[in-house]
Amino acid sequence: MGKPKFSSKKYVTPSHPWQADRIKMENELVKKYGLKNKREIWKAETALRKYRGQARELLAKLGSDDPQTKKESSQLLMHLIRLNILPHNSTLDDVLALETESILSRRLQTLTYLKGLASTPNQARQLISHGHVAIGGRKVTVPSYRVKKDEEADIEYVSDSPLSNDLHPARPRADFKPISMIKDKEPEKLIAGKSIEKIDEKVKEPEPVDDKEVKKEIIDEKPSESEDKTKSSEDKPEGTAVEEKQLEEKERPDEEKTEEKTGEEKPDEPLKEEIIEPEKNKKPDQTNKPKEEPKAEQKDKEKNEIEDKKETKVNGEN
Repeated sequence: MGKPKFSSKKYVTPSHPWQADRIKMENELVKKYGLKNKREIWKAETALRKYRGQARELLAKLGSDDPQTKKESSQLLMHLIRLNILPHNSTLDDVLALETESILSRRLQTLTYLKGLASTPNQARQLISHGHVAIGGRKVTVPSYRVKKDEEADIEYVSDSPLSNDLHPARPRADFKPISMIKDKEPEKLIAGKSIEKIDEKVKEPEPVDDKEVKKEIIDEKPSESEDKTKSSEDKPEGTAVEEKQLEEKERPDEEKTEEKTGEEKPDEPLKEEIIEPEKNKKPDQTNKPKEEPKAEQKDKEKNEIEDKKETKVNGEN
């Protein structure tokens, strides 16, 4: 039983203290609902864990005709409907779709803010703890009190509180509109822990497509060979392109290489004609060549040389 002075623990701490995603989510909830610390989140999570665990056990027993399972399931659903956590005509599958915010939204602190009695969730906590808020004329000083559906309309200021005066400066303005904390969504129906909408999306058959239209689209989308080559050359880096060129040159035979060399050295055929034609018309250069003497003069010179030789012989004999 334990000592009545020290009550038992009402929450379960996380399995690991350092989890970035969990810490980030908890900090957002603390700021959104104006909570004192994270223990209030853990209390809501343990309560939700109990509801979901009970619903899971009852779903496993629904196949049998045990009247106790039907009684327990109806009691669980009525309890959640009474707290306005679930709407009417809900099932056990809707219990599995609940989240932590569905429990936090039923706290007295959040409802006093949503009713416009406080300008912020933190101010709502302060007014409740200071004894300025009542439910049906009964003062409540516990911000985490879960308000029932019938009590929601009876939340008001305490009659003896100075905030009951409309001109009090701590009260929010007349045109004040609180920000809704949870979007009004119907709980998703679950089958074995999965929503029906997601299952339906997977089950949907694909629409039939005409083969002719598909072939036309494929033909239109095919790029030309030149475009493919340009794209492939652009995609490849410079180093790989150079290496491929070198490999291609090695693979070629020697004859092709000689043909390339001769083709590079020799000029084009039309250029040959242009160069050869003026060479034929040109006269040979006579500047460097010795001038040819006439034949008559050569004969006279020869005769004179012969006569000179004869004279020299005669003079020698004498």
